Amino acid sequence: MKRFYNPAQLFAGSFIFLIMAGTFLLSLPISSSHPIAWVDALFTATSAVCVTGLIVVDTASAFTPLGKLIIMFLIQLGGLGILTFASYFAYFFKGGSSYENQLASRDMANSEKLGEVFLLLKRIILITFSIEAAGALLLYICTPEFKVLGVGRHLFFCIFHSISSFCNAGFSTLPLGLAEKSVLFNYPFQLIIIGLFVIGGLGFPIVINLLRYLKHLANRIIKRYVENQNTYKPWVININSKINLVTTLGITVFATILLWLLEGEAAFSEHGTFGRWVTALFTASTPRTAGYNSIDFAQLQVPSILFIIFLMWIGASPNSTGGGIKTSTFAVAVLNILSLARGKERLEIYRREIADITLKRAFATMTLSLFIIGMCILLISAFEKEFTLMQIAFECFSAYSTVGLTLGITFKLSTASKVILVALMFIGRVTMLSIMIAIFKKVKFTNYRYAKEELTIN
Repeated sequence: MKRFYNPAQLFAGSFIFLIMAGTFLLSLPISSSHPIAWVDALFTATSAVCVTGLIVVDTASAFTPLGKLIIMFLIQLGGLGILTFASYFAYFFKGGSSYENQLASRDMANSEKLGEVFLLLKRIILITFSIEAAGALLLYICTPEFKVLGVGRHLFFCIFHSISSFCNAGFSTLPLGLAEKSVLFNYPFQLIIIGLFVIGGLGFPIVINLLRYLKHLANRIIKRYVENQNTYKPWVININSKINLVTTLGITVFATILLWLLEGEAAFSEHGTFGRWVTALFTASTPRTAGYNSIDFAQLQVPSILFIIFLMWIGASPNSTGGGIKTSTFAVAVLNILSLARGKERLEIYRREIADITLKRAFATMTLSLFIIGMCILLISAFEKEFTLMQIAFECFSAYSTVGLTLGITFKLSTASKVILVALMFIGRVTMLSIMIAIFKKVKFTNYRYAKEELTIN
Protein backbone atom coordinates (compact mmCIF):
# COMPACT_ATOMS: atom_id res chain seq x y z
CA MET A 1 0.00 0.00 0.00
CA LYS A 2 1.26 3.47 -0.89
CA ARG A 3 2.27 5.47 2.14
CA PHE A 4 1.73 9.23 2.32
CA TYR A 5 4.17 11.13 4.49
CA ASN A 6 2.85 14.27 6.12
CA PRO A 7 4.62 17.60 5.39
CA ALA A 8 6.35 17.66 8.80
CA GLN A 9 7.97 14.26 8.11
CA LEU A 10 9.06 15.35 4.63
CA PHE A 11 10.42 18.64 5.96
CA ALA A 12 12.45 17.05 8.77
CA GLY A 13 13.60 14.19 6.53
CA SER A 14 14.83 16.55 3.82
CA PHE A 15 17.02 18.38 6.33
CA ILE A 16 18.44 15.15 7.72
CA PHE A 17 19.28 13.98 4.21
CA LEU A 18 20.93 17.30 3.33
CA ILE A 19 22.96 17.31 6.57
CA MET A 20 24.21 13.77 5.95
CA ALA A 21 25.13 14.59 2.35
CA GLY A 22 26.90 17.77 3.47
CA THR A 23 28.83 15.90 6.16
CA PHE A 24 30.06 13.37 3.60
CA LEU A 25 31.11 16.05 1.10
CA LEU A 26 32.90 18.18 3.69
CA SER A 27 34.75 15.09 4.97
CA LEU A 28 36.35 14.50 1.56
CA PRO A 29 40.08 15.37 1.31
CA ILE A 30 39.40 17.75 -1.59
CA SER A 31 37.03 19.81 0.58
CA SER A 32 39.40 20.63 3.43
CA SER A 33 42.93 21.98 3.55
CA HIS A 34 43.73 19.50 6.35
CA PRO A 35 41.90 16.44 7.71
CA ILE A 36 38.99 17.35 10.00
CA ALA A 37 37.18 15.11 12.48
CA TRP A 38 33.80 13.65 11.48
CA VAL A 39 32.06 15.54 14.28
CA ASP A 40 33.50 18.82 12.95
CA ALA A 41 32.27 18.00 9.44
CA LEU A 42 28.85 17.10 10.89
CA PHE A 43 28.77 20.28 12.95
CA THR A 44 29.73 22.48 9.97
CA ALA A 45 27.21 20.79 7.66
CA THR A 46 24.42 21.12 10.25
CA SER A 47 25.32 24.75 10.92
CA ALA A 48 25.22 25.51 7.18
CA VAL A 49 22.00 23.59 6.41
CA CYS A 50 20.26 25.00 9.49
CA VAL A 51 21.65 28.46 8.57
CA THR A 52 23.13 28.90 12.03
CA GLY A 53 26.73 30.04 11.54
CA LEU A 54 28.33 28.45 14.59
CA ILE A 55 31.70 26.99 13.61
CA VAL A 56 34.19 24.63 15.26
CA VAL A 57 36.83 25.06 12.53
CA ASP A 58 37.84 28.27 10.79
CA THR A 59 35.92 28.44 7.50
CA ALA A 60 38.55 30.69 5.89
CA SER A 61 41.52 28.37 6.49
CA ALA A 62 40.08 24.89 7.10
CA PHE A 63 38.26 24.52 3.78
CA THR A 64 39.43 24.65 0.17
CA PRO A 65 37.58 26.74 -2.45
CA LEU A 66 35.53 23.62 -3.23
CA GLY A 67 34.69 23.17 0.46
CA LYS A 68 33.55 26.80 0.69
CA LEU A 69 31.44 26.30 -2.44
CA ILE A 70 29.80 23.24 -0.83
CA ILE A 71 29.07 25.27 2.31
CA MET A 72 27.54 28.03 0.17
CA PHE A 73 25.22 25.54 -1.57
CA LEU A 74 24.26 23.97 1.77
CA ILE A 75 23.37 27.42 3.08
CA GLN A 76 21.25 28.17 0.01
CA LEU A 77 19.39 24.86 0.14
CA GLY A 78 18.94 25.02 3.90
CA GLY A 79 17.87 28.67 3.85
CA LEU A 80 15.06 28.14 1.40
CA GLY A 81 14.27 24.62 2.49
CA ILE A 82 15.17 21.78 0.20
CA LEU A 83 11.48 21.01 -0.36
CA THR A 84 11.01 24.42 -1.99
CA PHE A 85 13.58 23.43 -4.60
CA ALA A 86 12.40 19.83 -4.89
CA SER A 87 8.73 20.76 -5.27
CA TYR A 88 9.32 23.51 -7.80
CA PHE A 89 11.82 21.71 -10.00
CA ALA A 90 9.83 18.45 -9.94
CA TYR A 91 6.84 20.43 -11.14
CA PHE A 92 8.93 22.27 -13.75
CA PHE A 93 10.50 19.18 -15.31
CA LYS A 94 7.43 16.92 -15.14
CA GLY A 95 5.02 19.62 -16.25
CA GLY A 96 2.75 19.05 -13.29
CA SER A 97 2.47 17.58 -9.82
CA SER A 98 0.38 15.07 -7.94
CA TYR A 99 -2.44 16.19 -5.65
CA GLU A 100 -0.56 14.82 -2.62
CA ASN A 101 2.61 16.77 -3.51
CA GLN A 102 0.56 19.94 -3.88
CA LEU A 103 -0.98 19.38 -0.45
CA ALA A 104 2.47 18.95 1.09
CA SER A 105 3.79 22.03 -0.70
CA ARG A 106 0.73 24.01 0.34
CA ASP A 107 1.47 23.36 4.01
CA MET A 108 5.14 24.26 3.51
CA ALA A 109 4.25 27.47 1.67
CA ASN A 110 1.44 28.32 4.13
CA SER A 111 -0.96 28.93 1.23
CA GLU A 112 -4.72 28.38 1.51
CA LYS A 113 -5.39 28.20 -2.25
CA LEU A 114 -4.11 24.99 -3.79
CA GLY A 115 -3.77 26.52 -7.25
CA GLU A 116 -1.41 29.22 -5.95
CA VAL A 117 1.08 26.86 -4.31
CA PHE A 118 3.52 26.50 -7.19
CA LEU A 119 3.06 30.11 -8.25
CA LEU A 120 4.18 31.07 -4.73
CA LEU A 121 7.15 28.67 -4.89
CA LYS A 122 8.15 30.16 -8.24
CA ARG A 123 8.00 33.65 -6.74
CA ILE A 124 10.10 32.53 -3.77
CA ILE A 125 12.84 31.21 -6.07
CA LEU A 126 12.74 34.33 -8.28
CA ILE A 127 12.75 36.79 -5.35
CA THR A 128 15.55 34.95 -3.57
CA PHE A 129 17.91 34.83 -6.55
CA SER A 130 17.09 38.43 -7.52
CA ILE A 131 17.79 39.82 -4.05
CA GLU A 132 20.98 37.76 -3.68
CA ALA A 133 22.22 38.86 -7.11
CA ALA A 134 21.50 42.51 -6.33
CA GLY A 135 23.18 42.13 -2.93
CA ALA A 136 26.28 40.55 -4.45
CA LEU A 137 26.54 43.39 -7.01
CA LEU A 138 26.26 46.06 -4.30
CA LEU A 139 28.83 44.28 -2.13
CA TYR A 140 31.17 44.10 -5.13
CA ILE A 141 30.85 47.85 -5.66
CA CYS A 142 31.37 48.64 -1.96
CA THR A 143 34.53 46.51 -1.55
CA PRO A 144 37.13 47.93 -3.95
CA GLU A 145 39.87 46.90 -1.48
CA PHE A 146 39.24 43.25 -2.41
CA LYS A 147 40.03 43.79 -6.09
CA VAL A 148 43.60 42.69 -5.37
CA LEU A 149 42.19 39.14 -5.02
CA GLY A 150 41.26 39.13 -8.70
CA VAL A 151 37.79 39.33 -10.26
CA GLY A 152 36.92 35.67 -9.68
CA ARG A 153 37.79 35.51 -5.98
CA HIS A 154 36.36 38.98 -5.34
CA LEU A 155 33.08 37.98 -7.00
CA PHE A 156 32.92 34.70 -5.04
CA PHE A 157 33.50 36.64 -1.80
CA CYS A 158 30.52 38.89 -2.61
CA ILE A 159 28.23 36.06 -3.73
CA PHE A 160 29.10 33.96 -0.67
CA HIS A 161 28.35 36.81 1.75
CA SER A 162 25.18 37.81 -0.12
CA ILE A 163 23.78 34.27 0.09
CA SER A 164 24.95 33.83 3.67
CA SER A 165 23.37 37.15 4.66
CA PHE A 166 20.01 36.68 2.93
CA CYS A 167 19.75 33.14 4.33
CA ASN A 168 20.65 34.46 7.81
CA ALA A 169 23.52 31.95 8.01
CA GLY A 170 26.32 34.13 9.38
CA PHE A 171 29.13 32.23 7.62
CA SER A 172 32.06 34.31 6.39
CA THR A 173 35.22 33.57 4.42
CA LEU A 174 37.10 36.16 6.52
CA PRO A 175 39.11 34.80 9.49
CA LEU A 176 37.50 37.19 11.99
CA GLY A 177 34.18 37.46 10.21
CA LEU A 178 32.89 41.00 9.79
CA ALA A 179 35.12 42.11 12.65
CA GLU A 180 38.01 41.88 10.16
CA LYS A 181 39.76 45.26 9.83
CA SER A 182 39.22 45.27 6.04
CA VAL A 183 35.43 45.58 6.49
CA LEU A 184 35.06 46.74 10.11
CA PHE A 185 34.90 50.41 9.15
CA ASN A 186 33.27 49.86 5.76
CA TYR A 187 29.83 51.08 6.83
CA PRO A 188 28.15 50.86 3.37
CA PHE A 189 29.22 47.19 3.29
CA GLN A 190 27.71 46.60 6.73
CA LEU A 191 24.46 48.39 5.85
CA ILE A 192 24.05 46.20 2.74
CA ILE A 193 24.62 43.09 4.87
CA ILE A 194 22.00 44.37 7.35
CA GLY A 195 19.53 44.97 4.53
CA LEU A 196 20.03 41.45 3.16
CA PHE A 197 19.53 39.58 6.43
CA VAL A 198 16.60 41.77 7.50
CA ILE A 199 14.79 41.07 4.21
CA GLY A 200 15.62 37.36 4.52
CA GLY A 201 14.37 37.37 8.10
CA LEU A 202 11.02 38.95 7.22
CA GLY A 203 9.78 35.84 5.46
CA PHE A 204 8.68 35.23 1.90
CA PRO A 205 4.92 35.81 2.41
CA ILE A 206 5.65 39.23 3.93
CA VAL A 207 8.12 40.20 1.19
CA ILE A 208 5.63 39.13 -1.50
CA ASN A 209 2.87 41.02 0.32
CA LEU A 210 5.05 44.17 0.47
CA LEU A 211 5.84 43.91 -3.24
CA ARG A 212 2.10 43.59 -3.95
CA TYR A 213 1.47 46.69 -1.82
CA LEU A 214 4.17 48.71 -3.62
CA LYS A 215 2.67 47.68 -6.96
CA HIS A 216 -0.79 48.75 -5.74
CA LEU A 217 0.61 52.05 -4.40
CA ALA A 218 2.37 52.86 -7.69
CA ASN A 219 -0.78 51.99 -9.67
CA ARG A 220 -2.91 54.08 -7.33
CA ILE A 221 -0.65 57.14 -7.72
CA ILE A 222 -0.64 56.80 -11.52
CA LYS A 223 -4.42 56.36 -11.69
CA ARG A 224 -5.04 59.29 -9.32
CA TYR A 225 -2.78 61.91 -10.90
CA VAL A 226 -2.94 60.80 -14.54
CA GLU A 227 -6.46 59.41 -14.99
CA ASN A 228 -8.07 61.09 -11.92
CA GLN A 229 -9.34 57.75 -10.58
CA ASN A 230 -9.32 56.46 -7.01
CA THR A 231 -8.26 52.79 -6.98
CA TYR A 232 -7.80 52.41 -3.22
CA LYS A 233 -8.03 48.79 -2.12
CA PRO A 234 -8.26 47.94 1.63
CA TRP A 235 -6.20 45.22 3.31
CA VAL A 236 -3.53 44.97 0.63
CA ILE A 237 -1.11 44.45 3.51
CA ASN A 238 -2.64 41.58 5.49
CA ILE A 239 -2.73 41.34 9.26
CA ASN A 240 0.11 38.80 9.36
CA SER A 241 2.43 41.25 7.57
CA LYS A 242 1.30 44.19 9.73
CA ILE A 243 1.95 42.41 13.03
CA ASN A 244 5.36 41.06 11.98
CA LEU A 245 6.51 44.34 10.41
CA VAL A 246 5.48 46.43 13.42
CA THR A 247 7.07 43.94 15.83
CA THR A 248 10.30 43.74 13.82
CA LEU A 249 10.57 47.54 13.50
CA GLY A 250 9.75 48.12 17.17
CA ILE A 251 12.24 45.56 18.48
CA THR A 252 15.00 46.75 16.12
CA VAL A 253 14.61 50.44 17.01
CA PHE A 254 14.41 49.74 20.75
CA ALA A 255 17.39 47.33 20.66
CA THR A 256 19.52 49.75 18.63
CA ILE A 257 18.96 52.63 21.05
CA LEU A 258 19.47 50.45 24.14
CA LEU A 259 22.72 48.89 22.84
CA TRP A 260 24.00 52.31 21.79
CA LEU A 261 23.39 53.60 25.33
CA LEU A 262 24.97 50.51 26.95
CA GLU A 263 27.97 50.02 24.64
CA GLY A 264 28.48 53.39 22.93
CA GLU A 265 31.43 54.23 25.16
CA ALA A 266 32.52 50.61 25.62
CA ALA A 267 32.42 47.97 22.87
CA PHE A 268 31.59 50.57 20.16
CA SER A 269 34.13 53.14 21.31
CA GLU A 270 36.58 52.65 18.39
CA HIS A 271 33.95 53.96 15.96
CA GLY A 272 32.92 57.55 15.31
CA THR A 273 29.39 58.89 15.88
CA PHE A 274 27.93 57.49 12.64
CA GLY A 275 29.93 54.28 13.01
CA ARG A 276 28.57 53.71 16.51
CA TRP A 277 24.98 53.96 15.26
CA VAL A 278 25.72 51.55 12.40
CA THR A 279 27.43 49.14 14.80
CA ALA A 280 24.53 49.44 17.27
CA LEU A 281 22.06 48.71 14.46
CA PHE A 282 24.18 45.77 13.30
CA THR A 283 24.46 44.37 16.83
CA ALA A 284 20.72 44.83 17.40
CA SER A 285 19.75 43.16 14.10
CA THR A 286 22.20 40.27 13.87
CA PRO A 287 20.81 38.28 16.84
CA ARG A 288 17.56 37.91 14.85
CA THR A 289 18.99 35.63 13.39
CA ALA A 290 21.88 36.57 11.08
CA GLY A 291 24.78 35.58 13.31
CA TYR A 292 27.35 37.97 11.89
CA ASN A 293 29.55 39.78 14.37
CA SER A 294 31.26 43.12 13.81
CA ILE A 295 32.42 43.15 17.45
CA ASP A 296 33.72 40.62 19.97
CA PHE A 297 30.56 39.63 21.85
CA ALA A 298 32.66 38.37 24.76
CA GLN A 299 33.60 42.00 25.44
CA LEU A 300 30.00 43.11 25.93
CA GLN A 301 28.65 43.97 29.37
CA VAL A 302 26.36 41.52 31.18
CA PRO A 303 23.13 43.54 30.58
CA SER A 304 23.91 43.63 26.83
CA ILE A 305 24.57 39.88 26.72
CA LEU A 306 21.31 39.10 28.53
CA PHE A 307 19.38 41.37 26.20
CA ILE A 308 20.98 39.73 23.14
CA ILE A 309 19.96 36.29 24.48
CA PHE A 310 16.40 37.63 24.60
CA LEU A 311 16.68 38.92 21.00
CA MET A 312 18.04 35.55 19.84
CA TRP A 313 15.13 33.76 21.47
CA ILE A 314 12.59 35.93 19.60
CA GLY A 315 14.34 35.47 16.26
CA ALA A 316 12.99 36.35 12.83
CA SER A 317 9.54 36.28 11.22
CA PRO A 318 7.70 33.06 10.25
CA ASN A 319 8.31 31.37 6.88
CA SER A 320 11.68 33.08 6.66
CA THR A 321 15.30 31.99 6.53
CA GLY A 322 15.69 32.86 10.22
CA GLY A 323 14.97 30.92 13.41
CA GLY A 324 13.79 31.62 16.96
CA ILE A 325 10.23 31.47 18.28
CA LYS A 326 9.37 34.12 15.64
CA THR A 327 8.18 37.71 15.95
CA SER A 328 4.52 36.75 15.47
CA THR A 329 4.69 34.33 18.42
CA PHE A 330 6.22 37.03 20.63
CA ALA A 331 3.66 39.61 19.45
CA VAL A 332 0.71 37.27 20.09
CA ALA A 333 2.04 36.47 23.59
CA VAL A 334 2.39 40.18 24.47
CA LEU A 335 -1.02 41.04 22.99
CA ASN A 336 -2.61 38.16 24.91
CA ILE A 337 -1.14 39.41 28.19
CA LEU A 338 -2.46 42.92 27.52
CA SER A 339 -5.84 41.50 26.53
CA LEU A 340 -6.08 39.49 29.78
CA ALA A 341 -5.01 42.52 31.82
CA ARG A 342 -7.86 44.52 30.25
CA GLY A 343 -10.36 41.75 31.05
CA LYS A 344 -11.10 40.83 27.44
CA GLU A 345 -12.07 37.28 26.53
CA ARG A 346 -10.92 37.61 22.91
CA LEU A 347 -7.64 38.71 21.38
CA GLU A 348 -8.33 41.50 18.90
CA ILE A 349 -5.95 43.59 16.80
CA TYR A 350 -6.48 45.79 13.73
CA ARG A 351 -10.22 45.07 13.85
CA ARG A 352 -9.60 41.36 13.58
CA GLU A 353 -9.94 38.55 16.12
CA ILE A 354 -6.94 36.24 16.46
CA ALA A 355 -7.94 32.58 16.23
CA ASP A 356 -7.62 30.37 19.32
CA ILE A 357 -5.41 27.91 17.42
CA THR A 358 -2.87 30.72 16.92
CA LEU A 359 -2.72 31.31 20.69
CA LYS A 360 -2.27 27.57 21.29
CA ARG A 361 0.56 27.34 18.76
CA ALA A 362 2.28 30.41 20.22
CA PHE A 363 2.09 29.00 23.75
CA ALA A 364 3.32 25.56 22.60
CA THR A 365 6.20 27.07 20.61
CA MET A 366 7.42 29.19 23.53
CA THR A 367 7.08 26.39 26.08
CA LEU A 368 8.81 23.76 23.94
CA SER A 369 11.66 26.13 23.03
CA LEU A 370 12.45 26.96 26.66
CA PHE A 371 12.19 23.28 27.68
CA ILE A 372 14.57 22.09 24.92
CA ILE A 373 17.05 24.92 25.48
CA GLY A 374 16.97 24.36 29.23
CA MET A 375 17.66 20.63 28.84
CA CYS A 376 20.62 21.32 26.53
CA ILE A 377 22.06 23.88 28.95
CA LEU A 378 21.80 21.28 31.70
CA LEU A 379 23.54 18.59 29.60
CA ILE A 380 26.36 20.81 28.32
CA SER A 381 26.94 22.15 31.85
CA ALA A 382 27.56 18.56 32.93
CA PHE A 383 30.21 18.07 30.21
CA GLU A 384 31.85 21.53 30.29
CA LYS A 385 32.89 22.40 33.83
CA GLU A 386 35.29 25.21 32.85
CA PHE A 387 32.66 27.44 31.21
CA THR A 388 30.22 29.74 32.99
CA LEU A 389 26.47 29.24 32.85
CA MET A 390 26.20 32.52 30.90
CA GLN A 391 28.55 31.25 28.18
CA ILE A 392 26.72 27.92 27.85
CA ALA A 393 23.27 29.53 27.88
CA PHE A 394 24.36 32.01 25.19
CA GLU A 395 25.64 29.13 23.04
CA CYS A 396 22.42 27.13 23.42
CA PHE A 397 20.09 30.02 22.66
CA SER A 398 22.27 30.84 19.65
CA ALA A 399 22.12 27.25 18.37
CA TYR A 400 18.37 26.80 18.89
CA SER A 401 17.51 30.11 17.25
CA THR A 402 20.00 29.35 14.41
CA VAL A 403 21.84 32.60 15.12
CA GLY A 404 25.50 31.62 15.19
CA LEU A 405 26.77 34.14 17.74
CA THR A 406 29.14 32.94 20.44
CA LEU A 407 31.06 34.17 23.45
CA GLY A 408 34.11 32.32 22.14
CA ILE A 409 33.65 28.79 23.50
CA THR A 410 32.47 26.87 20.40
CA PHE A 411 35.99 25.85 19.34
CA LYS A 412 36.72 24.50 22.84
CA LEU A 413 33.67 22.27 23.25
CA SER A 414 33.98 18.51 23.72
CA THR A 415 32.61 16.03 21.18
CA ALA A 416 29.54 15.32 23.35
CA SER A 417 28.70 19.04 23.58
CA LYS A 418 29.13 19.46 19.82
CA VAL A 419 26.68 16.63 19.18
CA ILE A 420 24.17 18.24 21.57
CA LEU A 421 24.48 21.53 19.69
CA VAL A 422 24.06 19.70 16.37
CA ALA A 423 20.76 18.27 17.64
CA LEU A 424 19.75 21.68 19.00
CA MET A 425 20.46 23.42 15.68
CA PHE A 426 18.38 20.82 13.85
CA ILE A 427 15.47 21.11 16.31
CA GLY A 428 15.65 24.90 16.14
CA ARG A 429 15.51 24.92 12.35
CA VAL A 430 12.78 22.29 11.96
CA THR A 431 11.04 23.31 15.23
CA MET A 432 10.12 20.90 18.01
CA LEU A 433 6.43 21.29 17.21
CA SER A 434 7.02 20.05 13.64
CA ILE A 435 9.03 17.10 14.96
CA MET A 436 6.21 16.16 17.35
CA ILE A 437 3.67 16.46 14.52
CA ALA A 438 5.90 14.19 12.43
CA ILE A 439 6.09 11.58 15.22
CA PHE A 440 2.57 11.53 16.66
CA LYS A 441 -0.35 10.17 14.70
CA LYS A 442 -2.97 12.78 13.89
CA VAL A 443 -6.33 12.40 15.63
CA LYS A 444 -9.00 11.64 13.04
CA PHE A 445 -12.22 12.03 15.00
CA THR A 446 -12.74 15.40 16.71
CA ASN A 447 -16.47 15.94 16.15
CA TYR A 448 -17.34 15.85 19.82
CA ARG A 449 -17.11 18.29 22.73
CA TYR A 450 -16.83 17.66 26.48
CA ALA A 451 -18.24 19.99 29.11
CA LYS A 452 -15.95 22.96 29.73
CA GLU A 453 -14.23 23.45 33.07
CA GLU A 454 -12.15 26.43 34.22
CA LEU A 455 -8.95 25.74 36.19
CA THR A 456 -7.38 27.99 38.83
CA ILE A 457 -4.23 29.55 37.31
CA ASN A 458 -3.24 32.35 39.73
